[in-house]
Amino acid sequence: MSVEVISMVFFIIFSLNGINGQNSNNCPDRTGYFPDPFQCDLYYICSKGIAEVKLCPDGLVFDDSDPNKERCDIPANIDCGDRTALQEAKSSKGCPRANGYYRHTDPLACNKFFNCVEGTPVELTCPPGLIYDDIASTCAWLSDTNRKDCSKSKKDSLDDGFTCPDEEIQGPDGRKLPHPTFPHPDDCQKFYICRNGLMPQRGSCSGGKVYNEERYTCDEPENVPGCENYYKGKKN
Repeated sequence: MSVEVISMVFFIIFSLNGINGQNSNNCPDRTGYFPDPFQCDLYYICSKGIAEVKLCPDGLVFDDSDPNKERCDIPANIDCGDRTALQEAKSSKGCPRANGYYRHTDPLACNKFFNCVEGTPVELTCPPGLIYDDIASTCAWLSDTNRKDCSKSKKDSLDDGFTCPDEEIQGPDGRKLPHPTFPHPDDCQKFYICRNGLMPQRGSCSGGKVYNEERYTCDEPENVPGCENYYKGKKN
């Protein structure tokens, strides 16, 4: 056996001994849970100054915010800083890594995503009007994400042709309306609702009331120009 091979064998043995708890250099304190300086999903359990190496489940990374707590979480919730290395991915169909939230495999299913648990994908659907945001690993408005593959042009419409407008609608107080309403073009009592700003639905005021587009609510007919006589001759 050559000198080079012998040296390599001793180097590997020495490294493995350090990983298996013989190296205290990874313990800033004698007791606690501490991150690896290079790999975000690797950390050390230190007891009496001796380090035991640990790995988060694939897809999760170590939360180093509290050395007294052992916690792994999705990358969207943890700032890894310079700890950019990760363990080799254990990927499966629908799951780039064994655990975490990931974009749906159907590129047109912007409102759907997978929750992967130990390599098994569970399909989830965002609330109406929202799409899956890769960076935040959550559902969000299209305008609040960086996804370029999803378009607001893919909107639902009613059989009379009504679709929800693209722009945000502000109420009388200047705040964005999460479910804005719009007047019906031919019927003072009826109106449209845009759930989450994108999903159109029909609405109707109770008997005796008409829709007031300035107040975004149902109101007395005399308060709505053009609808003052709507109920005259009608049974409420």
